[in-house]
Amino acid sequence: MEKAYFAAGCFWGVEHAFKQIDGVSKTRVGYQGGEVASPTYEQVCGKQTGHAESVEVEFDPETISLKRLCDAFFFMHDPTQLNAQGPDVGPQYRSALFPVDEKQAHFFRDYITNSLDRSKYSEPVVTSVEEGCPFFTAEEMHQDYLKNNPSGYCHIGFDIFSKLKMGQY
Repeated sequence: MEKAYFAAGCFWGVEHAFKQIDGVSKTRVGYQGGEVASPTYEQVCGKQTGHAESVEVEFDPETISLKRLCDAFFFMHDPTQLNAQGPDVGPQYRSALFPVDEKQAHFFRDYITNSLDRSKYSEPVVTSVEEGCPFFTAEEMHQDYLKNNPSGYCHIGFDIFSKLKMGQY
């Protein structure tokens, strides 16, 4: 198994979206890219830490490639919105990739530069690649939030969840 870390707005929907993908074995929501060790949800949402809401994705590279996970990541959110996704605004909702090592960092940068279909976007892509950022697991109430709260808030359209489940991204 391998891990990759993604930030694409509110982590509730991003986690749920990745769970739809064949080859993803496990997810956890948390915080990355800030200045405070072990931040709380209130601190992050209060814009006191600089962290992004992120999702740890554990996956089987024999079943799904990192490229295909990046395809899904860019499919599920708008990477041209700076510090926002839909109605959610703030640096905690930024579009970011958090590589586990230099090889993954190089892959993410190369994907954004050479593999991403920029013709899909009318504005510049602002997704950042942020290295060396530890992952802090979010509080238990945020784990599997949409599974546990099916009518809960989500900035990702439910049609996108079904497309991810069917591999149509």
